[in-house]
Amino acid sequence: MLGVVTVAVLFPVMWVVSLALDPRNIDKPLELRLIPPGASLDAFRRVLVEPFGLLGKNPADPSTCMTFAGLLKNSLIVALGTSVVAVLMGASAAYAFSRFRFIGREVGMIGFIALLMLPAAASLAPLYVLLSSIKIGGESLRTTLFGLMLAYGSGTLPFAIWNMKGYFDTVPIELEEAGLIDGASVTGIFFRIILPLSAPALAVTVLFAFMAGWTEFVLAWTFLEDPSRFTLAMALRSMQGQFATPWSDFAAMSILMTIPILISWPNFYHGV
Repeated sequence: MLGVVTVAVLFPVMWVVSLALDPRNIDKPLELRLIPPGASLDAFRRVLVEPFGLLGKNPADPSTCMTFAGLLKNSLIVALGTSVVAVLMGASAAYAFSRFRFIGREVGMIGFIALLMLPAAASLAPLYVLLSSIKIGGESLRTTLFGLMLAYGSGTLPFAIWNMKGYFDTVPIELEEAGLIDGASVTGIFFRIILPLSAPALAVTVLFAFMAGWTEFVLAWTFLEDPSRFTLAMALRSMQGQFATPWSDFAAMSILMTIPILISWPNFYHGV
């Protein structure tokens, strides 16, 4: 059984690696080999060096193309920003739900569960209208990376609040009482006692929010208009053509997109 599960998990990975190394640019190799005939790294070179023609445009047009470095920068900004929004807003809300008693507390937690069950597309229209109505310097917040961070952050908040609220409940209240006796404020207790003791929950929340901001493209594809603000996930979608798709480049881009997740996972795992 373990062998069957291992094969089922590794088969898609082997397929993508084989496509990335295959110079024939085909989506269905006639034989399943991890190292295909004439294997090369040309697809990775093209992805890393040559500009992308976004929105189906000519890569030679600087107004509609981006390099891998530019796409990577935008993706990191959005993913890290989403993590910051999720942790800052989620931790403060979770602490309030964990430590304070107020009207609507139970209803609020049930509401967050209900939000978790909703598909991401359900919030697409409300977020579009809301962010479009907010202007910063004459520009709609919807078309900015900051607006995209807020949209992603709002989507990760229900999980962040439930995850951290459950962990805050396990922190002994006596530690906070000792802090109050020593003259610490509620804010000081939160930042100096609660958050350091809740590092595992924070690590899980950061990883979840980072992956959401890194891989999601539906909201970004709907909101963003300027190609200079496109992310890696959007570039990956742009590579799929109506009549032809550069499968080797597509697979190489997919592999490169997983590297930050693979690098960050062990660090967050040790934090948990």
